Amino acid sequence: MAERPTFMITTAIPYANGAPHIGHAYERIATDAFARFKRLDGFDVLFVTGMDEHGQKMQRTAEREGLTPQQLADRTAGQFQTMGETLNALADDVVRTTQPRHAEAALEIWKRMEAAGDIYLAKYSGWYSVRDEAYYDEGEITEVEGKKLAPTGTPVEWVEEESWFFKLSAYQDKLLAHYEAHPDFITPEKYRNEIVSFVKRGLTDLSISRTTFDWGVPVPAKPETNAPHVMYVWVDALTNYITATGFLTGEGERARFWPANAHVIGKDITRFHAIYWPAFLMSAGVALPKQIVVHGFLFSRGEKMSKSVGNVIDPIDLAQRYGVDQLRYFFLREVPFGQDGNYSHEAIVNRINADLANDLGNLAQRSLSMIAKNCGGVVPTPGEFTEADRALLADASAALGKARETMDAYAPHLALAELFRVVGDANRYFAGEEPWAKKKTDPKRMETILYVTAEALRRLAIPLQPFIPAAASGLLDLLAVAADARDFAHADEAHALSPGAPLPAPAPVFPRYVEEGEAQGAKS
Repeated sequence: MAERPTFMITTAIPYANGAPHIGHAYERIATDAFARFKRLDGFDVLFVTGMDEHGQKMQRTAEREGLTPQQLADRTAGQFQTMGETLNALADDVVRTTQPRHAEAALEIWKRMEAAGDIYLAKYSGWYSVRDEAYYDEGEITEVEGKKLAPTGTPVEWVEEESWFFKLSAYQDKLLAHYEAHPDFITPEKYRNEIVSFVKRGLTDLSISRTTFDWGVPVPAKPETNAPHVMYVWVDALTNYITATGFLTGEGERARFWPANAHVIGKDITRFHAIYWPAFLMSAGVALPKQIVVHGFLFSRGEKMSKSVGNVIDPIDLAQRYGVDQLRYFFLREVPFGQDGNYSHEAIVNRINADLANDLGNLAQRSLSMIAKNCGGVVPTPGEFTEADRALLADASAALGKARETMDAYAPHLALAELFRVVGDANRYFAGEEPWAKKKTDPKRMETILYVTAEALRRLAIPLQPFIPAAASGLLDLLAVAADARDFAHADEAHALSPGAPLPAPAPVFPRYVEEGEAQGAKS
């Protein structure tokens, strides 16, 4: 048996000083959908997430809460694990920067960059934001009511300390050449254009160590240094992506997964992933990831989530209120990937009731109930197919290919739009063919219509699994599709439903969302 092609995908690694928010949930759901899609398409997949647990911000937050930094990290890691479990989006590996295997990988990449002559000792002085973990030039600083603020609005403080620097400036031309040779390295294109413009303006060398705190991966001691150094967050954190593979340390069979196929990240950290990370890897002589996939922000009714505004919502609360698959579907369908998106109660309910309950759920319930009542609870035996029958089945098969194209372009909203376009066509086919009317006048035609509808549902449920895994699996259960016949290789005509095969009793796939205290569902 030929070895399956590999596919490695990562989320960004959340900072461990706070509980997960809706942006973390959105990124985890999307990355999980990409990973599931590739698995079903015959790939050997490694889906990695992690936790960024070092840095001054962690140390200060822990002190305020009366915890050690490790206790704070452990608490936050548990919260993110619960989020992953709740959203049915568990990764294959969670790499925490406090783990020994990660310290080993971070030290190895440091040594390689040092051996390349790209690390030197100097003194750093400048404005630093603890919250952003970033330095800012004098021209970027504003003063409001006597406070110095970064462009992000966070307070900055003046820092002067000895630091190891990375020769980022030496990689300007190499990075531009890579962007030119690999135009899809950063996607969507608008973020690529932003990065190219930034790099063309010139790069300055990067401070990559700190001496003012000790919560981090220690830098190997050197006689010329005046104090112990720990790695600055971006060398430490970014190396996390490669830790899971053992590539740098030569451990295990996961090394074959590097280079990663995609790092899925938010637009606010594009610079670090598309400039710093590839430069570090170039210096270390390591292959670059194939793509940096950037998504936008989620807003609540157009407002950015903020504790001060009071509109921060726990993603677990949303999942419990609307349903896990319902929430997954909404975020992946409603928000064009790469753009900013909005969510609201009304928008979520509209998607649940219009797409999931009315279109998919209603079609499955009506057709399978008719089969149970009129066909002895087995897959009907069809007669000769009409042109309409063949057209629907062909469309249902073709939807997978179109979904594959859009998922390869990291556009889950387009994949779902195509799949649900065919769901809509199947509804119109079912209503137009009126199998209930054929029961007495042409029972064989009724059986054919019911068979075609059930087979179309099978061909659609298989590619819907990455997006709504529990519901799609439940629908395949109702169609008596074997567990080992649910990958994309089985979505074609050759593996169609077998006439006469027994079916379980029909059950609802997607109920309508009903407002609390109301007898009827919300308007769709």
